Amino acid sequence: MAFVTPAFVLIGIFLIFPALWTIYLGLTNYRLTGLEAAQPQFVGLDNYVEVLTDPRFHNSLWVTVIFVIGSAIFGQAVLGFLLAWAMRDWQSRMRRVVESLVIVAWIIPSSVVAFLWIAFLDGRSGTLNAMIGSEVEWLISQPLLSIIVFNIWRGAAFSMLLFGAALSSLPPSYLETSRLAGASTWQQLRDIVLPSIRGHILTTLLLISLWTFNDFTPYLITGGGPRNMTELLPIYVFREALGTFQFGYGSAISTILLAINLAVALVYLRLLRDRAA
Repeated sequence: MAFVTPAFVLIGIFLIFPALWTIYLGLTNYRLTGLEAAQPQFVGLDNYVEVLTDPRFHNSLWVTVIFVIGSAIFGQAVLGFLLAWAMRDWQSRMRRVVESLVIVAWIIPSSVVAFLWIAFLDGRSGTLNAMIGSEVEWLISQPLLSIIVFNIWRGAAFSMLLFGAALSSLPPSYLETSRLAGASTWQQLRDIVLPSIRGHILTTLLLISLWTFNDFTPYLITGGGPRNMTELLPIYVFREALGTFQFGYGSAISTILLAINLAVALVYLRLLRDRAA
């Protein structure tokens, strides 16, 4: 207990207490300024009712679902696995060089990456328009697609590392035996590789789904616009809690986000448990 007590204390201070405090604030009309800041009142579930009936919340939830499915599940996971599979037999030096180049996109600070992509997608002098010879305002005409592609480019490296570790744990004799039996590449993936690393796949999907669901970086690129077309749930919370100083209302939204995260995590954990059984 003496060794684990410091860890428990840190978890309690920085994770458990803020979560409980957020849940409490969601039941009040607390604001940063005004009378409600000095004497907040208990309003029960009024904030939650208002959130769940707010069309902006429904829009943000739908945009977030599309963003997570497009950039995390069908983007980062697929691209990361393809990169790991393509480099599984590469020589160690060449593999390290390519992995280093891909990981650069992951380790660069979010603010720097956001401004790089603004310059890349700029309608008048952007790099992309210069390459294809057009004058498309990508951040206005295709804002959601732009941040989806941005998040795929940025997060595929992490998936590649996890899938690379999973593939390296696969006994080489499995694939060699399947090749001798005449199995094609697709048959090897379908019948040997994917079933063998299913636990790794579910773990990777859990991590990247939760991180993408709570990602705030797209705000630096689009600001949630135009016309709330890229207003993800974290951006919605930010605007309500810090834009209008309605901490109680923003805390209610945050609590709903917490519940959604827990529900997604429980689904993945249930799948992992069924796999282990």
